[in-house]
Amino acid sequence: MNKKRYVLWTSTMVAASLWLSGCQLMNGYQKIDEAENATAWAGKIQPVAGEVNIACIGTYHCEIARIDKVPVIGTDTHEPINAAMVVAMTAASNNGTSGSETSYNSNKRAPVTMKMDMTPIAHTNEIKIVPLSASGIAGLTNYYARVKPAKREVQVNFYPENNLGYVERFAMIHDFVEADTYQLRAYQKKSSDNSGSLLDTASPEPLCVDLYQGNSVQRRFCKELGAEHQGEFVETRLTKTMPTPSKTKA
Repeated sequence: MNKKRYVLWTSTMVAASLWLSGCQLMNGYQKIDEAENATAWAGKIQPVAGEVNIACIGTYHCEIARIDKVPVIGTDTHEPINAAMVVAMTAASNNGTSGSETSYNSNKRAPVTMKMDMTPIAHTNEIKIVPLSASGIAGLTNYYARVKPAKREVQVNFYPENNLGYVERFAMIHDFVEADTYQLRAYQKKSSDNSGSLLDTASPEPLCVDLYQGNSVQRRFCKELGAEHQGEFVETRLTKTMPTPSKTKA
């Protein structure tokens, strides 16, 4: 039995892929601050004791499409499937009010004080999502999810270009055993085997997704360009300078 651990990564290409050099975040993550249209957002992840935060970064837009069997963000609408999942955010009456956070207004992008309902999650199956930041694609919002520690399947849609026609769908299973902040960070890694031929030049660099726990990389998945796993993401071994990856299987 093939012991390679891999996750399915399917691509729907309408526009040309971004070709970046070096190991870096895609341009979309750098473009987030240029977004013009978004609702009020938290601006940063707000940890809650005993909970797991799951976020995605690295492209113009990304969204947590599903956690386990529960749809979270609609693939067609790019909005929360269930409004009851969304953490309530209301304008605070006074700056500095207890329980309030500095958020940002979508019109003038000026800081405003918002009161967020960060009531702890009651049970393992409960999912809450928080508007985190303006998307790099105008009119959309990036959300992060709050759940209880458990082994979970997470599906994320990444949009590497400034359009919704090109989406990379990523899924993995991970044991979120510790209450912490986890980020799925997409990037394009330059290959060291490029011979300089026209064929190599025309071939896109492989896409990768790193799972961060706090500031440490726990797992890494890179798109397999070979014929055996074309279109799939295979979990790769981290270098010796990286923390030892967890032993959970995807």
